[in-house]
Amino acid sequence: MHNPRPISRIAIIGFGEVGGIFGNDFAEQGIEVSVFDILLASERHRQHLLSKARSCGVKAEENLVVCLRNADLVISAVTSSSALDVAQEAGPILRRSQIFLDINSVSPETKRKAASHIENKSESGAAHFVEAAVMAAVPAKRLKVPMLLGGAHAVAASDSLRSLGMNATALSEEIGAASAVKMCRSVMIKGLEALVIECLFAARRYAAEDAVLESLAATYPGIGWNGQLPDYLISRVAEHGARRAAELREAAQTLREVAVEPTMTLAAAECQDRLVIAMAETDIAHRSSEPFSWRVLADEVVPGRRRLAD
Repeated sequence: MHNPRPISRIAIIGFGEVGGIFGNDFAEQGIEVSVFDILLASERHRQHLLSKARSCGVKAEENLVVCLRNADLVISAVTSSSALDVAQEAGPILRRSQIFLDINSVSPETKRKAASHIENKSESGAAHFVEAAVMAAVPAKRLKVPMLLGGAHAVAASDSLRSLGMNATALSEEIGAASAVKMCRSVMIKGLEALVIECLFAARRYAAEDAVLESLAATYPGIGWNGQLPDYLISRVAEHGARRAAELREAAQTLREVAVEPTMTLAAAECQDRLVIAMAETDIAHRSSEPFSWRVLADEVVPGRRRLAD
């Protein structure tokens, strides 16, 4: 490990779940943190975001220029559909040697396009684009969530991030390699979530869920089928289904880029979207701070239907 470049000010673009967790944990270390989110311009969301910023100990800025000013590290933590637009907007603002850490779940080609905006558009010299692939759920591990980094500055950035308590590992000097790992993994993880929804919601209608889970536990022991795993997998979709479906479509693009047909990946995205729509139609919302039961959700999203065994 080399002497890490000191980081005393951090800017976070996107103040959702990940932005809030990282902002809070950085601020607790005494680091100055500024955040910007386009929802600050929304009357519906503004007061909530300002209250959240105060609670996290960070400063919410009114525009991107002010947010990025003097930051040593800029973290882009937005939706996958906004990642490229954010890079394009931030590129001309950034100054020489600022680190732009793109942690968004997008395809390798999208990462490369984002890098071109950051590294080629700064008038004061090139900023350092570093791609990051977040390899586990952030709420459980917070700053310790494992990340794979890519790009010419990945090694130096990993040293700096580790000095902040982060679990960052340089994977490749090539932009896109880390994203490829993340996207291919997402095919499996988010695809499994979709399969579990279809399997268990159907089993619930037949009053067969206990037997199905017992059979899965016997076939794949130690995974947690007869424990918390079903609730965990389905709760991720219940809370973040729209975002996860968008990420699956980025994963589908990742597959297309190497001539693999994303049949299962696109079907999984559709399944996640369907659950989000069903929840909206029945006025159901789930937050991670609340208890969750997949059985209750399965019954609620099909109102008026009785289980066959009832």
